[in-house]
Amino acid sequence: MYSEKVMDHFNNPRNVGEIEDASGVGTVGNAKCGDIMRIYLDIDEDQIIRDCKFKTFGCGAAVATSSMATELVKGKTIQEAMQVTNKAVMEALDGLPPVKVHCSLLAEEAIHAALWDYAEKKHITIEGLEKPKSDIHEGEEAVEEEY
Repeated sequence: MYSEKVMDHFNNPRNVGEIEDASGVGTVGNAKCGDIMRIYLDIDEDQIIRDCKFKTFGCGAAVATSSMATELVKGKTIQEAMQVTNKAVMEALDGLPPVKVHCSLLAEEAIHAALWDYAEKKHITIEGLEKPKSDIHEGEEAVEEEY
């Protein structure tokens, strides 16, 4: 049911924890399943993500997607981090069961929420970034049917 990579990131999650005085913090949830994901970013003066940590309350797939998302954005510029989509997270994990696609959406939205927080604090605009939803449940069914 789950790929080896999903199981590895669930059993041995990377970057768990929080960053004190983070450059940006994003928290998103899914009221339907109860998952809550918080991503912390440490972004340097060149807009490169030096560190990324997460805290997730949810199922194994939520933990695995959080872990993989932090790995995908660490060391990237904020523009490169904007390209980390739920599809990229799923591909990096060698796929997710259709009923767990929402977990990868949470990871993408949590990254965007943390970037939004960073942009607000710095009074900047990040091209292509829209104000994140706090609950990704809205509009989720249409996305799950695509996979």
